[in-house]
Amino acid sequence: MNIVILSGAGLSAEQGLGTFRDTDGLWTRYPLEKVATPEGFAADPALVHDFYNARRANMRAAAPGPAHEALARLSRREGVTLVTQNVDDLLERAGAARVIHMHGELSRALCHACGARWDAPDVMAPDDPCPACARSATRPDVVWFGEIPYHMEEIEAALVAADLFVSIGTSGTVYPAAGFVELARMAGADSLELNLEASGGRFDEVREGPASRIVPAWVAQIDGE
Repeated sequence: MNIVILSGAGLSAEQGLGTFRDTDGLWTRYPLEKVATPEGFAADPALVHDFYNARRANMRAAAPGPAHEALARLSRREGVTLVTQNVDDLLERAGAARVIHMHGELSRALCHACGARWDAPDVMAPDDPCPACARSATRPDVVWFGEIPYHMEEIEAALVAADLFVSIGTSGTVYPAAGFVELARMAGADSLELNLEASGGRFDEVREGPASRIVPAWVAQIDGE
């Protein structure tokens, strides 16, 4: 069976990694338009780097939870594709075989002058030189609002070949990810949502609860088939 799994912020929220919808935490101290858009970076790159340095430290202090570990086990099964909107590395640290990061990765850096990518240090700054072209044009390798997500052709190909599409911990309101369930359903796949509460999307089945409980339970069910 071909299974495509899309995970969002709800997968990592119990591990202390917040989202821009949180009422407290990092996002309340940094306005979205100033730290998660190309325009914000152009206006104040130091502020943007400060924000992502804090997020990177938060990520590296966190540990994978039961949901990450369950998905990592499932990822080693033939036919399973893991796609995440998250920029953290908790699935990899849990041992996932491969993760498609459609919104990039906090642990990577990007040169917006030449396009080079490399492992990000713990702390980045506007005057950091690119290791490829030496220009001070480095930024976090994450997809900001107004930019095109990564790996879309690969993701869409997996969706149209899926037997089952599973959405985990995502609000289902931000496109293109919000359209994944419809694309999979149009191709004949069954669909399942695992979320703290139902998103209102058109899923064949919805299971509500914290990811740490409902994701391992679903994976155990799949493993038992």
